[in-house]
Amino acid sequence: MTGGSKRIKNLQIARPFVYGNIAVPLGDNRTETTPTDHTHSWTVFLRGINGDDLSGFVKRVVFKLHETYPNSTRSIEEPPFEVTETGWGEFEIAIRVYFVSEAAEKNLVIYHHLKLHPYGPDIEKQKESGSVTSLQYEEFVFNEPTEGLFDILTRKPDAMLPKQKTSRVPFTVAAENEELDRLAAAYNVVQEQIKKSTDQLKQLEAERASLQ
Repeated sequence: MTGGSKRIKNLQIARPFVYGNIAVPLGDNRTETTPTDHTHSWTVFLRGINGDDLSGFVKRVVFKLHETYPNSTRSIEEPPFEVTETGWGEFEIAIRVYFVSEAAEKNLVIYHHLKLHPYGPDIEKQKESGSVTSLQYEEFVFNEPTEGLFDILTRKPDAMLPKQKTSRVPFTVAAENEELDRLAAAYNVVQEQIKKSTDQLKQLEAERASLQ
């Protein structure tokens, strides 16, 4: 066992990851076993954001598919943590993440709604490419990690959010900063609206008091 089970007080450490799915129409890419009503091939996954290996601290990932799939609970013991299937409908997939024993952490459950059809602001681009990608950015956050887990995570300190966007990874430090700026601007607008409404209310109260 690497390191110890003693927890490091007043410390928090995080590692980013992405989860989601990629889907493409089957077209003529069928096999003899492909059900006739299936329209798409899809892969649901959980990955390191830079393509880095999560297996240092992730023991296994269990994907719970729709109950109509044979062996609908798929346990993946090593990377890549993904499941590839075919189908015709969209549904919610539960993704349960189990950590290595050194982590001494409870398993984590996240949910992803499988996307097969183009959606969102880049719907036309998806139609042209014939591929649909649905990605979610998240972080594993460990509060007061064990010494063993801390040792595992700090062996690769560069496994963090990248600075620049790539075709593979749209989540970046720059994008995060842009989102923070957008939220700050929205917050300022709300504060201005609150101040304006408060001033109007004070004026109305003053007018009412003068009429009494």
